[in-house]
Amino acid sequence: MSTDQITPDQILSERTPEPSTPGPAAASARQPARSRIRPRLVGRAPAPVPGTVLHSVSGATAVMLALVAIGALIHEPVLIPPLAASAALIHSVPGMPLAQPRSVIAGHLLCAAVGYGGLAAFGSASWAAALAAGASLAVMAVARTPHSPACATAVVIVLREPDPRTFVPLLAGAVLLLVVAGCALSRVRAGAVRYPVYWW
Repeated sequence: MSTDQITPDQILSERTPEPSTPGPAAASARQPARSRIRPRLVGRAPAPVPGTVLHSVSGATAVMLALVAIGALIHEPVLIPPLAASAALIHSVPGMPLAQPRSVIAGHLLCAAVGYGGLAAFGSASWAAALAAGASLAVMAVARTPHSPACATAVVIVLREPDPRTFVPLLAGAVLLLVVAGCALSRVRAGAVRYPVYWW
């Protein structure tokens, strides 16, 4: 076809491409920001198994109620906060090193010694409790008994000044009860992670 036979309509059709249907990439680019952000907020943490959650929560709650009753009888309820954290570790993540009997029992007893040492040296003060918590972490690291809730035991001792004649025996009995309960409850439910992984 010669140039003098090209019509204006043909020129316009060559310069203006026909609209095309959007592909998958274009459609995803136009998705609302909310639908793109939501998967990132959910995260990659594994979803808990309902039966495991119920088993862990009921076991930890029963042990805590027993410790509250014992503490109320001998008027030492200050022991509960650090032991609640210990029970959470034993029943929720029984395979972790922090939850093993060596760490739970020796960690609390070592931190109790640090707490009473700090109380004797510096008295009952907030800054002394902070020093006791830091020293407790160091002692547990050296002794290979990592158990973060035990730091709270040292803090409780410095701030509340419990009588060691009742507090220490209660602490030893309570952590032993936590370990025994964790060991027993891990064998009640079929398929549960056996606790402990190691004793010492």
